[in-house]
Parts: sequence; C-alpha cells; structure tokens
Amino acid sequence: MQLTGARQGRTKTRPEGLAERIYLQLKDDIFSFRLLPGDRFSENEIAERMEVSRTPVRQALFWLEREGYVEVFFRSGWQVRPFDFEYFEQLYDLRIVLELEAVKRLCAQIETPVALHALKTFWIDEPQREDGLEVARFDEEFHMALVEAAGNGEMAKIHRDLTEKIRIIRRLDFTQDARVNATYHEHASILLAIIQRQTEEAQRQLQDHIAVSKAEVRKITLHMLHQARPENDNTAS
Repeated sequence: MQLTGARQGRTKTRPEGLAERIYLQLKDDIFSFRLLPGDRFSENEIAERMEVSRTPVRQALFWLEREGYVEVFFRSGWQVRPFDFEYFEQLYDLRIVLELEAVKRLCAQIETPVALHALKTFWIDEPQREDGLEVARFDEEFHMALVEAAGNGEMAKIHRDLTEKIRIIRRLDFTQDARVNATYHEHASILLAIIQRQTEEAQRQLQDHIAVSKAEVRKITLHMLHQARPENDNTAS
C-alpha cells in the first residue's frame, strides 16, 4: 500500500478543515494510483503518515466510504473498493445519455456558445499537449463544458458527479500515447460537427468516442494498475 504523506505537522487547523485535507489527499492518492483497488490500510497508518490524530482520519474515511471509494472491515481496517466493472459500465451508459442530449441542445441553439469557441481554440488551434495526465484533465473539462453549455444546471451537476466517479478509469486510459492523439482528433471532429449544427453526426461521433473509453474498462487488469503507480513514490508499507 502506498500513500502520499501530508507532513504539515500537528498545527492548529480546525478539525473539519483537517479532515477535509485528509479526505482530498486520499482521494487524490486513489485517482493517481498511489492507492490501488484492493489496497488495505489502517486508520493508524494514515494518522502516522500525515502526523494527525485518528479522529479526522476516521471522518475523512467515512466521507470516502459514503461516496463509494473505500469500505471498512470489522477489526481489519479499510480497503480501497475493488473495481466493479458493471458499475462503471452503467456510469458510462448514463454519461452517454447526458452528453447526447447536451449535443442535441447545443446544435439547436441559434448562437454558438462562447464555451465552444474556447474549446475549439484548445483542441484545434493550439499545439497538442503530450502529457497524458494533463490531457486527461482537459478531456474531462471538454465533456463537462459541453454539458454545461447546454444550459441545464441540474444535468450538468449530475454529469460532474459521474465524471469524478469514472476519473480513475479515464486517467488509466490516458497512459497510452495513442489515446492522447485519438482524443485530440475526435474532440476536434465533434466540435466542428456541433458548430456546423450537424446534430446526428455530432451525436454519432460523440457516442463512438465514449464507447472506446467504455470498452477500455473491461481491459483493465491489476497489472495495468500497478504499472500506472508512480515510480518515484517510495512510501510503500
């Protein structure tokens, strides 16, 4: 089990703020593959690494448990939830429904939203970025921007929530150079179809684009996850 320490000492930080810091650090450890699905750990271990008491650690872990990232075992500590492939596939199905509806609404708008022009600048006009994790972050922002620009705040909120839930899958996908290149090409094509009000074509391309990522879910193995774990992380226990 690997974990990034947040060695800021036992300061006078409010308990709620301390728990939030631990919560955010642990979530980042999961998304960055320092904590892998199936990894087990104790509250004491985290408390020692972060130089805090167990109280804020326990609060942070309960937040993560409620969100489905970890689970607790009686008398045997905590565990990062193993991958539930069916669950992730269901999230991708919901994502497709939301984004196809967003594209439909965008194509029906008289004026092209400013957000789409900004996306065009990044994905078409500017030089391509090569760092996979960086592109993964911009990929998330691309899809969230499409849904937000459609104008339904509740739909955008649901989409943001599920985007976070599938983040670990998408980040793993972007460890492959071919996926980075394909993402640039596909995003550009989808954007142009939307701007040109080609509703069916934009929806078809978007659905194909997401389907590729969905298919990658079934290819993920524990070996791939271990390969994705940062090499310079020497905090193994």
